[in-house]
Formats: sequence, structure tokens, C-alpha cells
Amino acid sequence: MGKSRVHWLCFPFLKLTSNFRRCSLSKRSLLIAIACSLYLFFVVSHVGHPQRKPHKRTDKDKDRHTRGYNILDSNDAMIDSADLQNNAKFVVPTRSNVVYITLKSKRQKPPHIRGTIKPKLRRKLKKTKTSIQSVPQNRQLTAELDAGQIKRNFASETSWKESSDVDYKSLNIIDKSYDFGADSKISSIRIFSKRAPPWFSAQDLQTMRFLADGKVLRMKEIFRGNAPSLLIFEGESIAPLADQKNSKRNEVCRGQCGIIHSPVDNMEVFAFHLDRVLGINRTLPAVNRKFSLLHDARSCPVVSWDASLYPKGLAAGLATVRLTWGEYQSSLKQRCWHKNISPKPNSGCATIHHYEWSKLALFDFLLQIHNRLDQSCCGFRPRREDVCVELGHHSCGDNIQLANIIYRDQDPRHLVFTNNKGFFDRNEDNLDFRLLEGIKELPEQAVSVLRSRKLREKLLQSLFLDQTYWESQSSRPGIDKLIDIIERRAEVLLTYINAHGIKVIPMNV
Repeated sequence: MGKSRVHWLCFPFLKLTSNFRRCSLSKRSLLIAIACSLYLFFVVSHVGHPQRKPHKRTDKDKDRHTRGYNILDSNDAMIDSADLQNNAKFVVPTRSNVVYITLKSKRQKPPHIRGTIKPKLRRKLKKTKTSIQSVPQNRQLTAELDAGQIKRNFASETSWKESSDVDYKSLNIIDKSYDFGADSKISSIRIFSKRAPPWFSAQDLQTMRFLADGKVLRMKEIFRGNAPSLLIFEGESIAPLADQKNSKRNEVCRGQCGIIHSPVDNMEVFAFHLDRVLGINRTLPAVNRKFSLLHDARSCPVVSWDASLYPKGLAAGLATVRLTWGEYQSSLKQRCWHKNISPKPNSGCATIHHYEWSKLALFDFLLQIHNRLDQSCCGFRPRREDVCVELGHHSCGDNIQLANIIYRDQDPRHLVFTNNKGFFDRNEDNLDFRLLEGIKELPEQAVSVLRSRKLREKLLQSLFLDQTYWESQSSRPGIDKLIDIIERRAEVLLTYINAHGIKVIPMNV
């Protein structure tokens, strides 16, 4: 019984071998080749894909192991080089979660921007029923941009001249940059860690939070004769103003105020962050904010109001230094007020310290701001739509007046950079090198940031704080395009420094 069962099991194999022997030599070779191929394929498929071992790394380690440089670590602490660990200010975080921003490798061919970058149009915010019912029809207004000036029309026939104040307290409206829903305490100035970037002072952070989220009590337009009018919003007073020197300020702003600019003037916000990152500290704090009754609720730059720039009142205008191009070049040669040495009475020196011109030249070159040192567009090829061409001011010489050279009444040695209208659409072959003419020294702190290759890293950390501006520039991709342009100009500036033997010295005055 056992032998028959074994014979039955071996019968198919015996029959297969007998048939194999009867086949011709070519058929046997073919069958052997097929069998070897199948065996080889089976062995390779198992050897080439070994069993994967499970990762024991936690989610926390995975977040740390990202490519590039993280702005914030998992302990809610701001990460930077040794520069960020010095003079860091403790602040109250405005967000509880942690957001990572990594520095990706630079693109090989950066995008060529042919036109000036303008803020992205945002959809109009929907008004709630309560706000619509509480706003009278004659108080509803829109804002339009026409030839660089703001023209406003009420729904009725009332104009700004007849009623230049809009009392937000009576309208029971608190304008916010964003609609945060139930959690209205979240600020649009987002600080995730206990340490803010060290280039911001405590006063900077306080002013930025007010401009971005402060309660709006009233708005008013201030007319200044031939000069463009100012649209100012007033917030709650943070300190009593009993000093007689502030009596003129009380006529304009009884509390803390901000100047509302057109949505196309977003350069003011970028200039503020670049100024702080480079350690120049000459611009006024600026953020982006949305107002439901202005500019179709699009984000617009808001700059801090500083009454000390108007020592003799709004009618007299800003405290401005009057210099021609020739006098400016002469003052650079004399190194006015260097080492606190008073210049001779007939030297022609202005009240501005010699180092201030170096800081201004570096700042204006990176942003290509020509409305201060090169108002007539002599250092580059202007376009037909540029103001200097339209007004017929495209003439060069030593008698050309400098413009927008502003200082504070109590501090005549230092400049204040206002009206920072720069251009991102100017190519490297058409940069305004007239801005650097006569400059023999540049600030060490600013040049060290450019040489350290950390300009992008620090600008990303800085601009990320202003959520409204960040999103108005299409978030990270749009911000990267702007920083690409500044980095290329920084490379040109560093080459210029080496080629002309410009000294890089400390300028802590």
C-alpha cells in the first residue's frame, strides 16, 4: 500500500522526465534557459528589496531634521546665529503653536521682475449686519488711488473737506487686520517664542502692535496746502500728554496715531524691516493693516505718526535740511561733525553728522530710492512714467537741490528716513550709482550682515512677524522674489566696495 502511494506521487515527475528526454536537444536547451531565468528573477526580486526596519525617530526629531535652517525650534525659542543671542528682548508670545520656515536652496535662475511689484488684490471683506446697521449712510466711504493721491467719496454728497473726521467710537467699530472669529485677541503681529528678533526694540514691538491691532477711535484727513494730505487714524492714548511741547501734537493727535498710506506704497513696510535688520535704525515703524471702510478692505501700509518731525507745526512742514548737490559733496569731503568737532562757521556744513550720509547711501542703494539724493534721476536711465521725466526735472548739476532730508527737532545730528519709495523693477545694469558718489566709508554692522550671507535668513524672520504684509505679497514665494532682488544688489554693492576701496568702520553715533 505504501509503495503504490509513493509510485502515485512520483508518477508525474517520472512522466515529465521521460518526455524531457524524448525532446530534441534545442528544446531541452530552451527549457533549461527558461527555468534558469525564472530562478534568477526570483532571487533578484527578493535580494533587491530587503525588509525595511521601522524608524524609531519620534515626530519631534523628524521636525528637527528638516533641510535648511529653522527659524523656530520645538521649544518655542527663536533660533539664529550668535548675533541673535545678544541683546534679545523678552516679549509675550502672541501665538501658542510653532511654525517652521526653512531656507531652501536658491533657485539657479531667479525670476526677472519687469514691473514694480504691487500688492495682491484681496477680496472685499463681508460686513456683518450689526456693522452695516450701525454705520450711517453718510459715513460710508471708499478710497481710490488717482495720480498718487487718495480721493475719497462718501455715499452722499458730503466730502472730506466738509467732514474730515470719522468718529469710530460712535460707530462702535473696531477695525482689525483680520477676522479672527471668536478669538479676537490674536494679534496680526505674530511672535511664537519668548524672544523677538534682537534687531527690534521693545518700543518697536509696542508700536507695531498698536499700528496693526490698536482700536481706532477716529479718522481724519489733514490738509497741508500744496503738500499731499495725510490720512491719520487715532487710537487710545497710552500716556497723559501734559507737556507744553506737545500742545501742537494735541491739535493733530491726542493719543497714539498712525498715517495710512496707499496700498501701492508697500515699500514702507519692507524698508522698515530692512532698516532694522541692517542695524541702521532710521525709519519709522510700519506695518500692513486692513480697514473695512478704506481701499475696498485691501491691506495698506500704516506708518507711526511722529510729531517731532513737525517742530513748527504742520503748516511749516517737516524739519528738512536744504542742501544742493555741490554743497552735499563739499560736506562729505569736510567730514562735518566727525569726532564731535564743530565745523567752521563758513564751512557750509549742515547739522547732520558725517556718518549719517553713509547710512543713507547704503540704504537707498539697496532699495534704489532716488527721491532724496538723486531727485533728478541723474544716476540711471529713467522711464517715461518716472516723476523726474514727467515734471521735466531730468537735468543734472551742482545746483540740484536734495530733497526729503529730514531730522527730528530734538536730534538734529541724525536723519529720519521717511517717504521710502524704492523700486524692485530696476535691473542690475541700470542701478543708480550716483547715490554712492562721494561716500568713502560705510557702516560696519550693515556690511557685515551683507557679507555673512544671512540677509535672507534675517529678513524672513523679520517679515514673518507681520502676517498682513506677508500674505499681501503672496506669502513665501512673493517674499523670496523681493529678497532675491535685494541680495543681487548687495552683491553689486560688495563688489563696488572692494573695487573702490571703501572703508568699513563702526558708526555708532
